[in-house]
Amino acid sequence: MNQAHFKILLVDDEMEYLDVIKLILESNQFRVQTANSGQEALKKLKRESFDLVITDLIMPNMTGLELLEKIKEDFSDTEVIIFTGYGSVQNAVDAMKKGAFSYFIKSHDPDELIIEIKKVAKLRRYIKRSAHKNSDFVFETKNPGFRKVLDTIEKAAKTDVSILLLGESGVGKEILAQYIHQLSSRNQEAFVAVNCHAFSESLLESELFGHEKGAFTGANEMRIGRFEAADYGTLFLDEIGDTSLNIQVKLLRSLESKAIERIGSNQLREIDFRLICATNRDLNTLIEQSEFREDLFYRVSTIAVTIPPLRDRKEDLPALIQYFFDKVKNEMKKDIVHIEDLVISRLLQYDYPGNIRELRNIIERLVVLSENGEILAEDLPEHFSGEPTEGETLRSYRDQAEKVFIIKTLEENKYNMTKSAEQLGISRRQLFNKVEKYKIEK
Repeated sequence: MNQAHFKILLVDDEMEYLDVIKLILESNQFRVQTANSGQEALKKLKRESFDLVITDLIMPNMTGLELLEKIKEDFSDTEVIIFTGYGSVQNAVDAMKKGAFSYFIKSHDPDELIIEIKKVAKLRRYIKRSAHKNSDFVFETKNPGFRKVLDTIEKAAKTDVSILLLGESGVGKEILAQYIHQLSSRNQEAFVAVNCHAFSESLLESELFGHEKGAFTGANEMRIGRFEAADYGTLFLDEIGDTSLNIQVKLLRSLESKAIERIGSNQLREIDFRLICATNRDLNTLIEQSEFREDLFYRVSTIAVTIPPLRDRKEDLPALIQYFFDKVKNEMKKDIVHIEDLVISRLLQYDYPGNIRELRNIIERLVVLSENGEILAEDLPEHFSGEPTEGETLRSYRDQAEKVFIIKTLEENKYNMTKSAEQLGISRRQLFNKVEKYKIEK
């Protein structure tokens, strides 16, 4: 099993032991960094994320138990294994009660430690898969255009072809890329995402291909790039339309040869990865303007799909709004007992130029500003006037508000028509008529 994406931080004040364990773990293809103290470990944890910290229990200044408590407090996603000697096994057991995954006795066979690390890796894969399953709602749609997109990528995911995701900013391209990865045969390996727009040309080259120690000023240690980190897994290049022609040439060479060279090295390293790219730019226009290579375009777009903006799939808004309210209130640990009808009405009418990302941000704002569990229209952003749009009649505006209220009531009563009619103050037959009129589906 490829372990190159699983990151471990070793912490021990005994340098010789630290070096030996590092060599053993690296020989098993784990990515390993070291720290000589708890304080140094915390500094590294603030700079980058690690899947696992393996720390000695007895160290000067900050003990392994104190480090464990800080990790569980500030970096709760990181697991901890405790190094210990025979005489401190009880202390290690106590550490497990405080959140350590397990402990390893230093005099034992290092293979036992490898087994424990693989247990952690398996657990983290399971958690990621469970988190994905809990977000399946995103991939349920009533919109024919988005349904066609999902059908296409679900078929393509079972192969290794390159996929290009097109669409406006915020439509969920990275979420869909992760979805493709989860449906693929590579879902046990790494999903590595790179936002090409976020780096300058020189930094992006180092980020993608890695570098050798001393390759340039500041390269104090060897670093593998995102291509190598994605070995056996999936590499997602977001905003590929923003890459320079120089980077595009190197990308094309790597995609054709399935191999890369780190900066400062002339050694080719073979890699096996699945490529997904995304952009909100018109690549055909960029090709005409000689800003994007046509040969690279064909290489990355065996399957190309355009994700519709949220304004074109408003039938999905009720489910998305409900999902984000539930998700955000749980994340912020806030109770929401009442949402003003006007809030839902305005959320359903808005066009969301920032798409799903903007919808989530607005709902986060509403939950943050809520008091006593009430979501109020006055807390919506100022541009939510709630007035009928130009060319919209008062009748159509009222119909939309009525539809919103009926859907909300039906969902609250799990689509029980009798209870919903009673709550709405109309007859069951009148409710049936309105469901037909507004084409409301469960």
